[in-house]
Order: sequence, then structure tokens, then C-alpha cells
Amino acid sequence: QVQLVESGGASVQTGGSLLLSCKGSGYSFSRACMAWFRQAPGKEREEVAAIDSGRNSRYADFVQGRFSISRNDAKDMLYLQMRDLKFEDTGMFYCAIYLPPLGRYCNGRGGTANAYNHWGQGTQVTVSS
Repeated sequence: QVQLVESGGASVQTGGSLLLSCKGSGYSFSRACMAWFRQAPGKEREEVAAIDSGRNSRYADFVQGRFSISRNDAKDMLYLQMRDLKFEDTGMFYCAIYLPPLGRYCNGRGGTANAYNHWGQGTQVTVSS
């Protein structure tokens, strides 16, 4: 059974930093595409950053230069380093993966929530002045 557990969310002041972590289990982590999504109150879930099995990454325009996504396949971990946090970064952050068919590696997914087939429960990030 595939499981994803996020951690690291907190309340911080604007300009602060946080490191989000996502621990995966139940699958071959190295083959997956993974992403972080954010959902602000009353808004749809949106992709923040994504990384494929070859460690190619992409970022939403609103986090360019401030956030960094990384993965440690040996530890089944996904990370999101967030710096210079802004009020509008507030929301629930979710870890998501797309696990390809056996024997294949994921080389990229679309930037929408339905591109991923497993989700964590989320970790709350609140940014205040």
C-alpha cells in the first residue's frame, strides 16, 4: 500500500524559511514523479514544484528562486525548501506522486492534480506579518 506522510509545516513570519518533508513507503520511490501542491483556503490545489525520476525539476512562477524541490531515493524522501515566505504562500501543502507501471520510469507529468495518483494528508503552512 502506497503511503505518503508530510511534515514540517508551521506558522512563520514573512521572510522566514521552512523545510517540508514527505516520507514515502510501499513503492519503488526512484521510478516515480513527485510534486508539491498547495491549496489555499477557498482555492483549488495548485502545483508548486515537481521533480521526475531523472531529477529534472520545474517550479510555479510564483515560487521561482524562493523554493527548491529535492529527493533522496535511498531514504524515500521528498523535500521542499522554502525561503522568503510570503503571506500568499499560506495554505495546506501536499506531497503527490505518480507511480508508473512496473519497469518504467516517470519522465515528467502534467502540472495538474489529476496527473498524480497518490497523495499525502498535507501539512499546514501559515505565513503572517
